[in-house]
Amino acid sequence: MLALKKSHLHKTALFSVVFFIILSFSKSGICQKLTPGFSKQEYTELLKINLRHADSSYAADFPYPEYFQFIYRSPELGLQNRWDLWVSKDSVAVISIRGTVKSTASWLENYYAAMVSASGKLILSQNDTFCYHLSEDKKAGVHVGWLIGMAFLSKDIVPKIDSCIKNGIYSFLIIGHSQGGAISFLLTSYLHQLKKENKIPEHVQFKTYSSAAPKPGNLYYAYTYENLVKSAWGFTIVNTFDWVPETPVAFQTIKDFNETNPFESAKSYIKKLPFPKNIIISSMFNGLKSPFEKAEKRFVKRLGNNAGREVEKLLPGFIQPDYLETNNYVRTGITIALTPDPTYFELFPEKSDQIFIHHSFKPYLYLINNYP
Repeated sequence: MLALKKSHLHKTALFSVVFFIILSFSKSGICQKLTPGFSKQEYTELLKINLRHADSSYAADFPYPEYFQFIYRSPELGLQNRWDLWVSKDSVAVISIRGTVKSTASWLENYYAAMVSASGKLILSQNDTFCYHLSEDKKAGVHVGWLIGMAFLSKDIVPKIDSCIKNGIYSFLIIGHSQGGAISFLLTSYLHQLKKENKIPEHVQFKTYSSAAPKPGNLYYAYTYENLVKSAWGFTIVNTFDWVPETPVAFQTIKDFNETNPFESAKSYIKKLPFPKNIIISSMFNGLKSPFEKAEKRFVKRLGNNAGREVEKLLPGFIQPDYLETNNYVRTGITIALTPDPTYFELFPEKSDQIFIHHSFKPYLYLINNYP
């Protein structure tokens, strides 16, 4: 225990020293204060930062970040999530969230794809309950696997944000690619929750780039998030030939509509029709409704209950939450669509045996370099 305490004190002291060194110099960087709107330069720099999570041999093929210096790397947390902290010499911090890695736990986080309420609590272990409030809308739902990832990461991220604030840093860029991009949505919502609770000062600014991100929740969560970032502070960047942002598989049922809709009164309307119109139209209506409701139940069972049992094995004390009866995943955030040109396909041709050819950092860097 004494050794652990000494190690922790050493890391804390090193963290403070590095901060002091970086903030003692002045050099023009991207910005001293974050500005609204999508920035090609910001996103390019953030991709260079985020890819440092990859193997050093892979990262060596890319230019090193120009404006930021590495400060801190977290241990692997929860289902093997990790994040880095980088800081520029003009006091802008980057929270960089790692994507999926080659491990059962990391992939299970993706497959644990049932939705839970966007406000509630997760029992992560016997002595660890994570409370969150990501939306005021009671119909808002989010991906449970990535919510778990965000919960574990936030316990390490928030204290580092506090340290940054104490060192005069009030501007934070958030970047995540792939799974990291999905988590970046939820983390952004959570940090804004902490601002509302006065646990983070109101003048602290967050700007999020969710790169190659899958869909984090349903339509009502998307509405909340997009209202939160106000068309200027939260972007989802998509290679239009990348299949990952098209996941998870989604379908809409009658229950996914707003309360006032024509489908709720359809049955009573059909009953009033004369025979045999009522029989024919009722059969058509049920044929449209039933298959999706059955698919929804299978989805919750397999990617909720069954996947949850596997998570319980990896996270002792974890208790499965209640799942929502919805699977209406939608793309979230202000979308920046990167559309390939003919030259792109010479570099990244369609290959059925290379399913991530359009998803990795190289195609995204190529596309943003050619973005107007």
